[in-house]
Amino acid sequence: MAVMTDMPAVTALRAPASTAAAAGNHKDADKLRFIEEMTSDVDAVQERVLAEILAQNAETEYLARCGLDGATDRDSFRAKVPVVTYEDLQPDIQRIANGDRSAILSAHPISEFLTSSGTSAGERKLMPTIKEELNRRQLLYSLLMPVMNLYVPGLDKGKGLYFLFVKSETTTPGGLTARPVLTSYYKSDQFKNRPYDPYHVYTSPTPAILCADAFQSMYVQMACGLCQRHDVLRVGAVFASGLLRAIRFLQLHWEQLAADIEAGSLTPRVTDPAIRAAVAGILRPDAELASFVRAECSRGDWGGIITRVWPNTRYLDVIVTGAMQQYIPTLEYYSGGLPMACTMYASSECYFGLNLRPMCHPSEVSYTIMPNMGYFEFLPIDEASGDVASGDAAHLVDLARVEAGREYELVITTYAGLNRYRVGDILRVTGFHNAAPQFRFVRRKNVLLSIESDKTDEAELQRAVERASALLRPHGASVVEYTSHASTKSIPGHYVIYWELLTKCGGDSAIAGNVLDRCCLEMEEALNTVYRQSRVADGSIGPLEIRVVRGGTFEELMDYAISRGASINQYKVPRCVSFPPIVELLDSRVVSAHFSPALPHWAPARRSD
Repeated sequence: MAVMTDMPAVTALRAPASTAAAAGNHKDADKLRFIEEMTSDVDAVQERVLAEILAQNAETEYLARCGLDGATDRDSFRAKVPVVTYEDLQPDIQRIANGDRSAILSAHPISEFLTSSGTSAGERKLMPTIKEELNRRQLLYSLLMPVMNLYVPGLDKGKGLYFLFVKSETTTPGGLTARPVLTSYYKSDQFKNRPYDPYHVYTSPTPAILCADAFQSMYVQMACGLCQRHDVLRVGAVFASGLLRAIRFLQLHWEQLAADIEAGSLTPRVTDPAIRAAVAGILRPDAELASFVRAECSRGDWGGIITRVWPNTRYLDVIVTGAMQQYIPTLEYYSGGLPMACTMYASSECYFGLNLRPMCHPSEVSYTIMPNMGYFEFLPIDEASGDVASGDAAHLVDLARVEAGREYELVITTYAGLNRYRVGDILRVTGFHNAAPQFRFVRRKNVLLSIESDKTDEAELQRAVERASALLRPHGASVVEYTSHASTKSIPGHYVIYWELLTKCGGDSAIAGNVLDRCCLEMEEALNTVYRQSRVADGSIGPLEIRVVRGGTFEELMDYAISRGASINQYKVPRCVSFPPIVELLDSRVVSAHFSPALPHWAPARRSD
């Protein structure tokens, strides 16, 4: 990517003149005008937001410990409030989780915890939130369609087929609900009782989205999508991997779906009464549609299946940045090359901004951070090391003062009580919209492996390998070297761990297969709760695989790296590989492959310690 050193010419967002008479367009114009206002004087908006946050939370215990004494100005904030990580805040968060209702982090009552896909000590991180944040998130959602309408007109003439799901939630010892941010949103009144909007009509009934049983939810959403196939103008899921799971579901269950469509009634496997009632008005006997589904799905050729089954689809609405990039070729195959729209940048901690060019190529996606969503600062990344140059607060850069072409780690201060919190996202400044920087998501800090919402770092992978390799010792074997790969060739994707073994009796296949199968499961047991939930409850990750490679393979790997310019003195075995020639080299040296024989343990309950 060419480094952008000059601010590009500003292109104002305007509703198309050809539709100016439409009532919906007036609403669009208001939303687009709001975006222009927020991005025109970013620094002034940020200063106001920080003052509001500090005034709102002035009496909190946390800011009192910082010695802020009610000050709301930037200079006092910069001088007295430290940069923190989740581990720094964990004692305060645990007090809230255990039932302490005093104003610890936020002056407003903590309404629930949003569980992050990131983990601490193997458990999901708990992000405190307040009721008012729902309105702030809803505001950002309301900006997405006015921007999309600039690029894809006529979306009010059809429906969206979105595969949306709730995940399990728990209750903390103090009685607060803890759940993922999207589960919180789907269960909110803002979503369940949303007013009719022709731009937000979904094929899936709300009870199907809210059903906690993954099979029933997916089955009914797919059935309703098939019944309304000519109405569908866009197909989506939150993550690219989620949409691919839906396609895999169709591959596995099309015969039953076709039978239900022909009969006009749902399979007995769908037992949820709310779902069955909601589907009654959609699913009617349709022999012609059933015949079509059978003809398309029995061909064995799944290329372009999305546009074959839903012929009016204009684009896919999925996240394909970061770890989701690996799914782009597969989505292109199934969709026949449809555009992929990445519309919004958000996390459990805060909703950040939106993509003002949603139909751009996935490699060009940049998000404009909306300065009204929170207070944003940035730690510069050292270009040589790829890590933060310094975690000291003195090195933080304001939103309005980032430089095009530079990479930064995002630091946020929120209305809900996070102050100078390191999110762990690494972003690159690609340009500006008005005075607002636009950022490309580069990576999550320290994440090695990710299939969907799971995030496994190097230290965690190392611990899992050590735990599993202990099973080899009674058999006189040990792991000499290892690396890993997030394989998405099959759906769902799964972790592949390459092991080179040293055995007393020699030979690469001297260890019994069932021992290595147990090693796979032992590794899974050692991985974090997000990974294990994805395996057990969500089915979004397949069984972990260990591929044993022949002796000397990792020396060959080093030779290959050196042949491409790596220094022999500084070479380290990569703990995760994705470069196709390296994956091919490793796969060509595999002598045996082993899969986890069972599901790891997982239960939707948090420790109370």
